[in-house]
Amino acid sequence: MNSDFIPPAKPIIGDAEREAVDRVLRSGMIAQGPEVAEFEREFAAHFVQGRETVAVNSGTSGQHLGLLAAGVGPGDEVIVPSFTFAATGNSVALTGATPVFVDIEPDYYSLDPEAVRAAITPNTKGIMPVHLYGHPFLVDQIEAIAQEHGLAIYEDAAQAHGASWAGRPVGTIGDFAMFSLYPTKNMTSGEGGMVSCANGEIARNVRLLRNQGMETQYENEVVGFNARMTDVHAAIGRVQLTRVNGWTEQRQHNAAAITEGLSGVAGVTVPRVADGAVHVYHQYTIRVDADERERMRNALKDEYGVGSGVYYPIPNHRLPSLAKYAPELHLPETERAASEVLSLPVHPSLTEGDLDRIVDAVTAVAGAGA
Repeated sequence: MNSDFIPPAKPIIGDAEREAVDRVLRSGMIAQGPEVAEFEREFAAHFVQGRETVAVNSGTSGQHLGLLAAGVGPGDEVIVPSFTFAATGNSVALTGATPVFVDIEPDYYSLDPEAVRAAITPNTKGIMPVHLYGHPFLVDQIEAIAQEHGLAIYEDAAQAHGASWAGRPVGTIGDFAMFSLYPTKNMTSGEGGMVSCANGEIARNVRLLRNQGMETQYENEVVGFNARMTDVHAAIGRVQLTRVNGWTEQRQHNAAAITEGLSGVAGVTVPRVADGAVHVYHQYTIRVDADERERMRNALKDEYGVGSGVYYPIPNHRLPSLAKYAPELHLPETERAASEVLSLPVHPSLTEGDLDRIVDAVTAVAGAGA
C-alpha cells in the first residue's frame, strides 16, 4: 500500500481549537454553561437564519429529543428512508413510534415522493427525510405532500451543514432539524449535535429533555435525559464555525475536480446535483457495478493508497435491530444503492496532487475491471 495514504475522511483540529479548550478548562466552567449558549446563538445565525437552536451531546440525541419535543410517541408512524445511517430509524423507534421505511429515488438518494405518498396511513405523524451526503432532499415535492396530508417534516441534516434548496438553508424547512457534530462531519465539536427548532415550544421541550426535564434546577417538569453538551465541546465548535465556510468551498472545489476527472470513465457514475440545490459534499459518492465494488475498494487502497467508504452497505430495513418494522419489505432502489455506492475522499485537507491521484487511481482501477 502507498505509504502516503489518503484517508476517506479526516477531522481537522488545530491550535485554535486546542487554545479554546484550554481557555474553558482554566475557567473552571466545564459542563453546560456560557460557551454552549454562545455556540447555540452563533450556530443559529450562521446556518439557520437565527432559528432557535439547542445544543446536545450527539446528533442521535438531537434527533431523538427533537421527535419527542414535537410530540412523536407510541401509536405514531414516521416515514423515513432506509438508505441512511441507523440513527435515523433508531431515533423514531426510541420514542415508541414506528419507523416506516420507504424507497429512495436514484439520482440524489432522497426519499421518493411517490413512495412517501403510498406509505401514508391515518397513523402517520410526520416525514423525516435525510439530506444525504450533503445534498438536500427533494424539498418541493416532499413539502407539498406533507402540506396536502397535514404532516410534519423533521429534517435529518446530520451531513448537510450549509446546504440549501432554492435558497432555503437546510435546517429551516422542518418543525425541527438535527445537525451532527461528530468528528468527521463538515464541522465538529468533538462530539455533539444541534437541534434547529421552528418554534419556541419545541425548543423549550428539547431544552427540558436534554437536562433531566428541568429549566430551573431541581424543578423537574418532565421525565428527561442527560443529553447536555459540555462547554469544552462548545468551545471547539465555536472555533470550527469560523472556518466551516472555507472548508465547504474547498469540498465543493475538490468535488468539482474529481467530477471533471471521472466524467465519462466507464463503469463510474459521478454524483448529480439537482437544479437549485447547494451540495456541501460531506461525502463524494460515486456508483459502480455491485460486482466490482469490493475489488475497486481493495485496489484503490492496496495499489494506490486511496481510502474509500461504503455509506451504507446494509439498508436500515435489513438490520437485525430494525427489521421487525419492515417484514418482507423490498425497496429496490435502496438495495441497489447499498450495493453500488462508493465514497471517495473530498475533505478539505486534500492537495491538488491528491485530487489528481484519486482521479488517476479510480480511472485505472475502473479500467482494469472493464
